[in-house]
Amino acid sequence: MAGDELFAFRERWKHELEKKTKTPRTDSGGFARPRSLQSSKDDEATGSKERNEAQNCPPASKTATDFDGRHSAREEGDAPACRSEDAEPQYVSMESLLDGRTSPLLDRIQEEKVRRKRQYDALNSHGHKLQPQKKPNKKDKLVDQFIQDLNDVNDIPFFDVELPYELALKIFQFLGQTDLGRCAQVSKSWRVLAEDEVLWYRLCLKSGYHSGANISDSPCWKSSLRDSLNAENAERTNWKSRVGSISHLQFELGKILCDVSCFEGLVIAGYTSGDVRLWDTFHRDSRSSCPRSTHQNRDVTPKPHVCHVRVNESVAVAAYEDGSLDVWSTENGLEPIHHQQHLHRVHALALSSTQPTVSTACGSEVRMDSPDDRGYWRTLCLTQLSKPVDHLLMVPGHRPSPLVVASACDSVYLLAPGQDEPRTIHSVYGHPVTCLDVTESQAALGVKRCGWAMNDGGNKIQVYSLETGQLEATVGSSAGDFTCVNLRDGPPHLLACGNKDRRVRVYDLRSGCSAASLYAHHLGVSAVQADDWKIVSGGGEGLVCVWEMRMGAKLWEMHNRHPVRYIWFNTSSLVTANIPDEKTPRGACITDDDLTAHRRCLEPPAFPPDVARPQE
Repeated sequence: MAGDELFAFRERWKHELEKKTKTPRTDSGGFARPRSLQSSKDDEATGSKERNEAQNCPPASKTATDFDGRHSAREEGDAPACRSEDAEPQYVSMESLLDGRTSPLLDRIQEEKVRRKRQYDALNSHGHKLQPQKKPNKKDKLVDQFIQDLNDVNDIPFFDVELPYELALKIFQFLGQTDLGRCAQVSKSWRVLAEDEVLWYRLCLKSGYHSGANISDSPCWKSSLRDSLNAENAERTNWKSRVGSISHLQFELGKILCDVSCFEGLVIAGYTSGDVRLWDTFHRDSRSSCPRSTHQNRDVTPKPHVCHVRVNESVAVAAYEDGSLDVWSTENGLEPIHHQQHLHRVHALALSSTQPTVSTACGSEVRMDSPDDRGYWRTLCLTQLSKPVDHLLMVPGHRPSPLVVASACDSVYLLAPGQDEPRTIHSVYGHPVTCLDVTESQAALGVKRCGWAMNDGGNKIQVYSLETGQLEATVGSSAGDFTCVNLRDGPPHLLACGNKDRRVRVYDLRSGCSAASLYAHHLGVSAVQADDWKIVSGGGEGLVCVWEMRMGAKLWEMHNRHPVRYIWFNTSSLVTANIPDEKTPRGACITDDDLTAHRRCLEPPAFPPDVARPQE
């Protein structure tokens, strides 16, 4: 339709020009129009007369061009052309433009044609077959040639070729947020493509927001992504500026905190009185629940101390000094759903993050229990190691059978149900393991070197592959012992660790170099965790510090009199636990002068100072 309109306009234009050139006009003063606007016969007559006069005059140069655009060859050595004194001024006629006789534009068109001809010949010589271009006709007007050149220049495939919507959407899915925003400004059709809900839904999931949601859960995924990014930026600003609220999870006087664990807002704490408390920090008004232990049901007095507690989404577990273990449901039960009795004290306790699988270590014995489909608890693994277990962790992630990583003195083992013997990951005689952490595919452990090995850079942190058992990275070089290491909660390539030399270090496992090294706590680092931009550390003096990783600057801190033994945070909350070393501190007896000295043994700001719940 557009081509027909253009053709009709061109024909009307030519008709008007031809009509004007056939009818000579005179101006208001009676003078005739210039020769260029007269008829073609007058042009030919005048031109022949000038050529006859030019034979008696020497030529101007080797090549002369008249106003009609025709070229005539002259011989070298000719004199300049003669011009009569009463010669009239010459004009460029509109018809000459249509005939293609304007030399500057004609030269440019000719150069472009030569360039395209060479490109066409070069591609054909390499075996590429191209559609031959249409040869311009000498009789074509300049308008025709100009329109043809425009068509050649605008021959961009994605603009002229009509692609199916699904194929165009497939191309756009490789673009990011910024590129989609730019594409939306090109045209209306591109804007429809760039604002498709499927594209922004995938960007939301790729950015880590609304995981597990369906595409029909939001009317506008672009707005959802924008709101999530704005909320994340606001939370980061509040982290740096301490804008938020604190929630102190306290207990009664004389009941000293023994252990703390949390999982996605659920916080569990065990005390020397044998009591267990469970908080849901996602809800401000929710009160703590008090699960009843087996000792309370049997009226056992005095009740043994709680030595270890763990919690996940479905169950909460507590181990006691007398070797007993209770399991509760986090949803609808204050009574134990499972009870175990060991012969000795439980030295280590581990709980899977994805399923209700419990692993315990009593001395050198490691045991793994899990419920079956009917709810009956079964022992999956029972292994006897050569030395007492110091650290015990469950490998996170969904897998057919649970895996347990245990460290015993100078050896680290990987245990799985159905194995006769545990698989040894690390074993160096005389170099004990001081700290341990695991991810779905790696295990990081701090190794204390003694004797001649101290000359090789001091104590190290070694990272092993759980699949192959091979050493993947060795980082760190310190004279002090590594007291804590965190690999699970941070980015995949960052490892955070604390040392007795008072420094907090973050290593990049891709290069093996140190990303940050901070002098943090004068009594040594007891807990640490890091993400992509900040570090949170706790020390033996009771100080919790928040650091900006890139600048290495301390953002803020908070203090308590007891050592910081537990730290966990996400984007909107921080949980810290100050656990005293003495289980019978001053203030526990009525005769002591300070009756409130240990009321704040557990201080997990579920929503950290000025961070967790940003003010609007």
